[in-house]
This record gives sequence, structure tokens and C-alpha cells, in this order.
Amino acid sequence: MAAPLHAAVDLGAGSGRVLVGGFSPDQITFEEAHRFAYAPRQRGGCLRWDFDRLLSGMRDGLRQAGAIGAREQRPLRSVGVDSWGVDYGLVDDDGRLVEEPVCYRDGRSAPMMERAFRHIDRETIFRETGIQFLPFNTIFQLMAHVNDGLPPAATRLLMVPDLCHNALCGSTCGEPTNASTTQLLDVVSGDWDAVIFERLRLPRVLMAPLRPAGTSLGALRADLQRDLLLPGASVIQPATHDTASAVAGTPLRASWAFISSGTWSLVGVERTAPLLDAAVLAANFTNERGVDGTFRFLKNVAGLWILDCCTREWQSAGVDASLPRLLEGAAALQGTRGVVDPDAPRFFNPPSMVDELRAALLETDQESPADPIVLTKVILDSLACRYASVTRTIERLTCSRIEGIHIVGGGSRNDYLNQATANATGRPVLAGPVEATGLGNLLIQAVSCGVTTLADGREWIGRSFAARRFDPVESAAWTTAAKRYDAIERTREGSPT
Repeated sequence: MAAPLHAAVDLGAGSGRVLVGGFSPDQITFEEAHRFAYAPRQRGGCLRWDFDRLLSGMRDGLRQAGAIGAREQRPLRSVGVDSWGVDYGLVDDDGRLVEEPVCYRDGRSAPMMERAFRHIDRETIFRETGIQFLPFNTIFQLMAHVNDGLPPAATRLLMVPDLCHNALCGSTCGEPTNASTTQLLDVVSGDWDAVIFERLRLPRVLMAPLRPAGTSLGALRADLQRDLLLPGASVIQPATHDTASAVAGTPLRASWAFISSGTWSLVGVERTAPLLDAAVLAANFTNERGVDGTFRFLKNVAGLWILDCCTREWQSAGVDASLPRLLEGAAALQGTRGVVDPDAPRFFNPPSMVDELRAALLETDQESPADPIVLTKVILDSLACRYASVTRTIERLTCSRIEGIHIVGGGSRNDYLNQATANATGRPVLAGPVEATGLGNLLIQAVSCGVTTLADGREWIGRSFAARRFDPVESAAWTTAAKRYDAIERTREGSPT
């Protein structure tokens, strides 16, 4: 008998996909049903997500998912949504969105971190939540929202995937993996942190009750069952943070780190308990909740954002900047051509990423070429050096050696970066599956439906999606690049060089 099908809605920061799959010991079926985009735009004085367009894309994708189920004569049993973290929307008593969600790249929350420290010190916030300090964390977004004035009709705050589940079945629940990214969750109890809300005078009453990954939220709305050709489908919340789903979908070896590689790269290890000491706070690491009682001890790294922005600029200028051409050209260049600190604030959202990249090279006494291929090599070599730096810090903070690195997500297709990561870290790299997030989303739904267990499902994924291996190659060029990079990074962090 064929395994039941499930649909995973996987939302990135600007584009999303609907994936259809089923789990069995012999075969994991997996198909992309639809891909759609919803870029943020300025509206109402803020950079906001086009949420109507997002929901429309999700519905179109689920309609295609229903068609796949009909084609395979395997009715689709459940739907679940994962997304990026920190962003949220406000709904009224009837579950209607009262205003479009603000994008985390909007600047309104920038001054809020220092304002928060007037009421509660950094050490207390970290001890309570275990989360790294980023200016766009939900805690600071909500402070800015309160400062500007909350809409009177708002009665519930829902993270992006929770908003989608609300549209699908009327649920007003949240889920811990995404909730933990808010920096508003008690790291010990797993519930909203009373100390934070009281000290910062934030509206605790808005916060959603939390249910664990794998919870069935109810039947898909009757009109959607009819319109999307999904009779009898239910809504099951997966690990709703995309990195939590990605880690759930990774056949991770013991003593190996993971990198979930995309617009952002999340570099970390899976643990059974958080780390909350002063050294972790000083290194600004985070303890996000994972599935099955785990914690993702990790660091956010800029990821492929810099290259994506440069590629758009080059293409707008009429330059042939196809990714295969850039990567092939970068691989053909001997040695290294310079490095920058990809996590420097200047690269967060500059008017011109190309200009910012070249300026950063000049300011550190390096050549500043205009050639897109050379700059691509600079970006990817810099990312690999950053991965190596974070890996060393994880070893220091956890007092455990990392034996290798497993890269998943869209960035795992980038063989140049995979090899550069192996070279920079001095550790073997396994790359794939590309669709770890979607697989993890589907896996949690399958576990909830009694099809498999988390451990068995991960083993099935490992058998069905063979990872590619990259072994480190030592060279004098990488040794020189690493020394230069370390000096640049220490300068940003305020340490003596």
C-alpha cells in the first residue's frame, strides 16, 4: 500500500514553494508542486510583506498539490507550513490580518536594542531566553510596534507560519521552534517569558498559546478542501521555523555540525540542553528550540545574501551574471583574491552591494576588482572563512571537537563553496539534501500521522538522498587568506589584532 502524501509549504524571505511527498522505508517520494514570490515593498511607512500575494501563492501551490495526489491516486492527508523566523502579523478576533507584516529588513527596530537595555540588562535577557542579539529580533520589532502604536483591533500576534495555518484552518496557536527566535521565550519553561514582557511593558496578552511540532491543528477549511481538491486534509504544524525543519530533515552524524545554507547560513550543532554561560553571551550564540526536545546551538551568518544582491545588480547592468558562469570562473582562478567579513553591518541592506563590497576590500588594503567572477570568489571565500571561524568558536564553547560539517539547503548545490568550506575548516563536508527543509516538514507530518518515527525517518532520508563528500585540501593560499580574514573579523569585534 502506498504511503500517504503530505504537502509542505516552505516559505523563504521573499519566495516560497509547495512540496508534496510521502515516506516509507523503501522510498521517499518528493515533488515540487509550485514556486511563487512575494517580495517586500514599502507601504504605510515600512517595508512590508505582500501577504495577500503570499497566501495566493500558497493556495495555488496547494491546488497543484491536490492535483498531484489525484494523479497518483493517493489523497493528500495533511498540510504544514514552515518559514523564516522573527517576523509576525497581528490578527483581530475574527482572525483577520489587521495590517501587513513588517519585514525584518525594515529599519524601525534598529534603535530598540539599546532602549531595551535601559529597562533590562543584556545578561538578564540572555539568561532568560538563551537567544543571540540581533537588531531585527521580534522582541525589538514588537518594542518598535508598541512605540508607534498597536492597531486597536489586534488581539493576537502570530508568526508568519502561524498566520498561514490560521488562513488554512483558523488556528491561533504558535509553535516553539519559531517562537524561540523571538527572544521572548523562556529558555527553561518553553513558554512566553514573564520577566521580559513585564520589564519591557510588552503586551503578553497578544501572544499565542504554543503547541509542539507535530500537533494537528484541525481540518483544512471546508471551502479550501473543495476549491483546492483536498478532501479530508488536515493541517499539521511541523517545526515551523525553516532551520528547525532543515535540521529535522538532515541525517546528521554524531559530532558533526550543520550548515543550513541559503540567503542566511545557520551554522551550529544539535544539543539536548541550552548553553547559557557568559562565554556564549559574549560570542552572541543562540539556543533555538528544535524538535523532540533538542536545541539548535548556532550562529546566524550572512549566507548567500551578498552574492544574490550582487548578481541582481550585475544583471540589471546587462552583465552576464548567471550563477554557473560565476562559479565556473571562480573555480578557475588560482589562490584567493581577497576576503571581507560577510557579517559586517555594512552588508545588511546597502544601496549597492557591489559598491559596498569593493569599498570593504579597499579599506583593508586589498585589491578592489570590478570583475564579477573575481568578486564572486571573494564572497564565497569570505563565507568559507566565516564558517571556519564559527566552527572553531562552537568547539570552544561546547568543549567538543567537530568532526565534519553537513551542509543542506539551496547552498549545498554550490560545489565551489562546499570545497572552500572543507578547505577553510580543515574538515570533511557532506552536501545535501538540497530540500532538507521540505523533507523535515514532511517528516514531522508523517510522524504525526503514525507513518514513522523521527529517527527512522532521518535514516530513510539518508538512504534516499545520498550526500556528496568534499575533503579538505591544504594550501598556502588558504593559510594566508585565513590569517587576513581573522584580522578583519577581530577588528569588527573590537579585539586587538
